[in-house]
Amino acid sequence: MIDSLFDADDAATPLTADERNGLIPSHITLRRELNEVEHAGILAADGWAFSRRRDVLDEKVLCRLHKEMFKNVWKWAGEYSKETGRNIGVDCYKIGPDLHQLIDDVKYWIEHKTYPPDEIAIRFHHRLVSIHPFPNGNGRHARLAADLLAVQLGCPRFTWGRESIGAVGSQIRKAYVSALKAADNHDIGPLLIFARS
Repeated sequence: MIDSLFDADDAATPLTADERNGLIPSHITLRRELNEVEHAGILAADGWAFSRRRDVLDEKVLCRLHKEMFKNVWKWAGEYSKETGRNIGVDCYKIGPDLHQLIDDVKYWIEHKTYPPDEIAIRFHHRLVSIHPFPNGNGRHARLAADLLAVQLGCPRFTWGRESIGAVGSQIRKAYVSALKAADNHDIGPLLIFARS
């Protein structure tokens, strides 16, 4: 069991020293404490996100969503990563252009009914995770963004395995990471199934 504050499994994004120094609550010393305060912020952001119609295909809304999720935890909440050479994601100078391309692609898919609504939202989720725009919280951010898009497209929110994905080593997390890796290899099916499981 990992409970050291900044230790992570190989599917998590490691934080730089500067990013770790952005932790706002000074009382946090264990991973489970960090998870608790992040979870509280995510619940509050969920309420904010669904309190009125928000166009998730707007870069400013995507950044604001991340800020709402982590504003009480990380000083850099809602700001793009300034570091390159992560275990996942694009180089920091590609984040803005890649997000613009993703948003344009999703708008095209919607307009031309390229995929069914669920698949559009899941492809959006996968590409958003792949870009990995923020230092941390990208999977959680992308899941909430995909939920917003699904609702915007007239579908119910996704269930994402019906349990917390965040627990390192959990079967749900392993299934999620495995589905993401399949999508990396152009097989979106497992991620579609997982999102509705």
